[in-house]
Amino acid sequence: MSTLHERLTLLRVPGIGPRLYHMLADRFGSAGAVLSASRQSLRAAGLGSQVIDALRQPDQAAVEADLAWADAPGNHVLDLEDPRYPQLLRTMVDPPPMLFVSGDPDALSAPQLAIVGSRSPSSGGRQNAHDFARHLARSGLTITSGLALGIDTAAHEGALAGDGPTVAVTATGPDRVYPAANRRLAHAIAAQGAVVTEFPTGTPVRAGQFPRRNRVISGLCAGTLVVEAGLRSGSLITARYALEQGREVFAIPGSIHNPLARGCHALIRDGSAKLVETARDIMEELPALLGVNMDIDEAGDLKPEQQASGTDNDSDSDHEAVLEALGHDPVAMDFLLQRTGLTPAALSSILLILELQGRVTAMPGGRYARTGLRI
Repeated sequence: MSTLHERLTLLRVPGIGPRLYHMLADRFGSAGAVLSASRQSLRAAGLGSQVIDALRQPDQAAVEADLAWADAPGNHVLDLEDPRYPQLLRTMVDPPPMLFVSGDPDALSAPQLAIVGSRSPSSGGRQNAHDFARHLARSGLTITSGLALGIDTAAHEGALAGDGPTVAVTATGPDRVYPAANRRLAHAIAAQGAVVTEFPTGTPVRAGQFPRRNRVISGLCAGTLVVEAGLRSGSLITARYALEQGREVFAIPGSIHNPLARGCHALIRDGSAKLVETARDIMEELPALLGVNMDIDEAGDLKPEQQASGTDNDSDSDHEAVLEALGHDPVAMDFLLQRTGLTPAALSSILLILELQGRVTAMPGGRYARTGLRI
């Protein structure tokens, strides 16, 4: 049995990723045995001279920084032998050898749904991510995402608003927050869930680390919901990993005029993702072993007592007339004035109220569209 110091030392050797780490630990029996193995044995295991030299001269100062971080309150380092290491992640091919966790490590083993999407979403996409996350968190799911701006941020904030746990998987060391604008959000997530990374302390932002982060996001979760994504979005990488891991993939469709809907449409069109309109669409597909009960009615909507106050305006015929006139593609004020017969002042007031309720989205160019949200 190797020590934490030895495992961290092996983890930090340049050129040793998860696959090689596991191969060496299996071949030699432990991380400590790898570190003390002869050059001849290491060459026989397929290591080149540079990696062997790095094994012989480990960065002890960096390892001490990891240990110091782990000693701070609320911080944890989990390896595959730790019973708190999440089982779903353990079943992946070449799982992360170690996880650096700020917050509650048990959050990593809770039933989880990933919500991912564009860093620059539409206001409707952001609202969808927030509201789905809020209601699913209230129903017992832990919401997992990548702490990026845009959809990730909205998903984390929605879960927190629903008083549910949320997990942020990051692509840097645990002592760094990226983007810096989400530092306060990261602290809130750690207090109500967990922030987790496979990268040791001091690891800066590098583009190549984000696919590894996405792989952990999907690996932790029973399913992944893509809210808004272009055809080249990193969210599609997360969806691909989820499919490779045998997990469920869901996608919310959007307007044919919205380029951020094309990635979702592609997933739905090729059969990779299930089209999602309500929370029930998600819960019907997740494995029964999750044991999560959704408090929603037969139509798949939230029960009335769970809806935010002021969201039901069925008695107001003017409000309903505006919603009927809007549709789901952006339309201009002039069009709405013609369709509804309202005065400009009355229409502006109703649109503002509907926008505050999350039922209408203001678009560029003074246009408006319904959100189509049915959680």
